[in-house]
Formats: sequence, structure tokens, C-alpha cells
Amino acid sequence: MHIVFFGDQHLDSLGGAQVSMRLQREFLERAGHTVTVVAPRMQGSRASSGSHGGAFVDLPSMPITVDREYSMSWPGRATDRFLDRAMTRRPPVDLVHVQADFWGAFIGHRYAQRHGLPVVHTMHNRVDVGIAAVTPLHRPVLAVLNTWRGIAMRGIGRSVRGRDGWAFLRGLAAGASAVTAPSTHFARRLEQHDVFPQVDVIWNGIDDDLRAQTLAARPATREPGRPRFVWLGRMSPEKRLLPFLGAFVASGVDADLEIIGGGAQRAAAEKVVRGIDGVRFAGRLTYAQTLERIAAADALVQTSIGFETQGMTPFEAATLGTPSVICDPDIGAELGGGLWAVPDVDPAASSRNIEVQRVTALAETLRRAASDIAGGTAPVPVPEVAEAFRQSSRTAAMIAVYERVLARP
Repeated sequence: MHIVFFGDQHLDSLGGAQVSMRLQREFLERAGHTVTVVAPRMQGSRASSGSHGGAFVDLPSMPITVDREYSMSWPGRATDRFLDRAMTRRPPVDLVHVQADFWGAFIGHRYAQRHGLPVVHTMHNRVDVGIAAVTPLHRPVLAVLNTWRGIAMRGIGRSVRGRDGWAFLRGLAAGASAVTAPSTHFARRLEQHDVFPQVDVIWNGIDDDLRAQTLAARPATREPGRPRFVWLGRMSPEKRLLPFLGAFVASGVDADLEIIGGGAQRAAAEKVVRGIDGVRFAGRLTYAQTLERIAAADALVQTSIGFETQGMTPFEAATLGTPSVICDPDIGAELGGGLWAVPDVDPAASSRNIEVQRVTALAETLRRAASDIAGGTAPVPVPEVAEAFRQSSRTAAMIAVYERVLARP
């Protein structure tokens, strides 16, 4: 098969969806398939150097963040023409796999419609929660997005009306032959909100070989020292890094903390923990280095709530034998064990009081985790998660979806 991936961001940029798509591409190619990745060209010093062997179609783009990490491509006729010309140099396409939520999704569905190709759409983003986390004007923003989607995808699939995040996702799924989600809880929500009748659950995975190498290099017994926590991800409001650091300071734990990643909130994050012993900002690391740091930690801390459609980092940690402190109850339920769950707060409280309660609950959970680690009683991740999270098994599951779609008249 020749599968064309469509993403909102270049796969060399920072983000969980990008990590997942890189692995999917690699393991599909190992299985004998051809993959082309269509995404906006990166800007600035990290622009693609063409080292991907022709497997990438980098669309004309414009930067959308100050650090030029992220870009967008305008979904219109000029982009359509550019893409169609570029694809004439690639083998005939069998199937389109959209793994985008905005312009990448529009461009991908437009391409599939022009060429009469079936679409598998992976929903990576809880759009309503994500937008609400970064702007108080989320309702008008969602209304604009729905209008934009209606214009960009006019004539694709069934007509969808509405102005909220679920209407937006319904519109994206309207032209799909199958929809997948990276977790059970997100799949069920998509079904409950009529985004798609039956959503296939296919977790994002971990590189089988790197996992084996990382585990082989891990010491057989815990190295002595203070409890070691690790946090990683994009430093933006929906990830709740700043509240976590406030909780870490308030907890007073005698522990080390490594923070991996980058983003707009880094300067503010460094200010919160300035002068606190044992806190280290590692910056952006490679995938292999990140797995190594997760394996070396006593606990990973996951802090977003309601935003993650899977939350890859706790699953990566579980496959490496590292338990997690979990703020999101949906992610905790999906993991099934091997974690410290941060208690729920009073939903009737004001939004300000809810956040205060969450920080207090997280601080108490960090103290409990540090005590368990020091006492040798930390929880152990569920062994079944390690097997189910390997990318080879995830790729086999996705190929089954592709074959099912292609077998339809």
C-alpha cells in the first residue's frame, strides 16, 4: 500500500502527535508499505534539510509561533496545485490517513476528494478543551473554526452544522471511511457526541527497539539518592506546567525534578522554581534520550486534565517500568494501575478555587509518591500495558483498519 499522512505540523517539530506519526511511518515501511508525509514546511534554522529520502512533501507555509517551531499551510487552490504536482513524483496512492485537526485535515480531505481516495482519520486533539485552555475567547474561536471548516471542506461528506468543538470534529469526520482514536475514553466521547458511529481504539506506541535498548541499559536495581521525578512536554497552558511547579514547591519534597521540553512558558516556569534545589531544565531531547530519562526516573508526572486524548508519556513510562503521578482520571483509568492518582476536587467550587484545590491535591500526592519511592513501596506498572503499547502491535492494528476500508466497494 501507499499511504499518505497529513499532519498540521512537520514531523520534525515538537509534539506527541508528531512522535507518533514518525513511528507509524517507520513501522509501516518496515512492513513493506510506502508512506508519504504531507505537512507545512518548517521555518527558520530547523527547516527540513531534505534528509527524509523524498518521503516528505513540505507544503508552502508561514510561521505561527514566535519561536518559529510551528507553521501553517493555507488550505486553498494554490496549496492543492502544489501538492498535486509534488505527488506526481510519488507512486500511486491507495489511501489517505489524516492525522490533523486544522489546516492539515482540510488539505488532506480535499486531496482525497479530488482523487477519489478513502480516508482514515485519527483524532489526536480534544479541540474544545485545548482552545479553551489558551484563550478566554474560545467560543467565538470555535465558531470561526467551524465556518472555516465548512468553507474549506465544502461538498465533502455529509453536511454538519454547529459551532462547538464537537461540531468541528463531526465536520472533519464527515468525509472519513474510518475514524480512530488513541484511547478508549476519547473514542467513547467521540461516539457519544456523534462524531462517528464506531471509533477504532488504536493507542499511540513506543519504538520496540528503543524500548528494548533502554531497558537493557537500565540498572537492575534503583540507584541510590533522592526520589527522582520527571515532567516532559510542551510548555503551554493546557499542559499545566506552572501549576505543577507551584505544587512541587508547596509540597516541600526532598526530591530531584527534571523538566524536559520547550515552549512559551519556559521563562515563567524557571521563575517559579528559581532557587529550589534539585530542579533541572533539560530542554528538548531526542526521542531516545527522552526514553532514557524516563527510565532513569522514579516517577513521571502527568499534569494536564481533560485535554489529552491519550497522554503518551505515562504509557511510555509504564512500558519502561516507571510509575506515574496522574492528574487526569481518564488517563489513570486507561493505564489500569502502576500510578499515584491525584484526588478529584469539588466540581461545585469556583474555577479559581478548583485550581487551588488541584494544586493542593497534587502537592499532597507528590509527598505521598516521594515517601513511597524512598520507602521502596512505589506501585508497579501493569505488565499488559507494555505489550499493548509496542509500535509493532499498533501498526498491525492500523493495517487491519486500512485493509478493512480498502475492501469496501
